[in-house]
Parts: sequence; C-alpha cells; structure tokens
Amino acid sequence: MPRYDFRCRSCGATFELSRPMDRANDPAVCPEGHPDTVKLLSTVAVTGAAAPAPSGGGGGCCGGGCCG
Repeated sequence: MPRYDFRCRSCGATFELSRPMDRANDPAVCPEGHPDTVKLLSTVAVTGAAAPAPSGGGGGCCGGGCCG
C-alpha cells in the first residue's frame, strides 16, 4: 500500500499515512488532531547503472567457441 506524506498547517508536523491509491487525495488529520493538512509532493529517485550484457560465446574452456 502506498505511503503519502502530509504536513499540518496548524502545528507544522509532518507525517505519513498508508492508504490505497484511490484514497490518496482524501483529507488527513495530523497526529495532534488538526484537520488543516496538505499532502506533500513525493519524489522518487532511481539510480544505478545497468550491468553490461554478457557477450556471446560458444563454450569450450575460454567461452569463445574456439576449443571445440
């Protein structure tokens, strides 16, 4: 279930709620009970490099297909 970050406009607290995507924009009440909250924009960073694809080859002792 996705998590959504919220900030309370009354006390400034930030908190997260887990809820279904179809309820992502429903109002949220902060842990202190204040109803004036705003959903924060979440960013997702995906980093990393893809591993190089293995080169072709055939078998044999060196993998190059020359040995039989």
